[in-house]
Amino acid sequence: MKILPTICPACGSELKVKCLVCEQCQTHIEGAYELAALAKLSGDEQAFIVEFVKASGSLKEMARLLHLSYPTVRNRLDEIIERVKLAEKAQDNNRKEKS
Repeated sequence: MKILPTICPACGSELKVKCLVCEQCQTHIEGAYELAALAKLSGDEQAFIVEFVKASGSLKEMARLLHLSYPTVRNRLDEIIERVKLAEKAQDNNRKEKS
């Protein structure tokens, strides 16, 4: 399955979800929906988070699984945390502007 794009390939702006479709009954839901902060992460970052959860949040286990040093894994997690915080802050700012 393809990963949902989050950035416009033409101008680099953030994409929003416009339509959702149920493949079972063909129900369509349309509107302008923001993506969740985790959905805005790259495919590699999302995969890292999935593996981190499966490793019960153990950085030591992540380092072993990825064949990387503990500090490298910690730095990667810190970078992802910052990206999530920025995405959440942008969402909060957008909500405040609309209200």
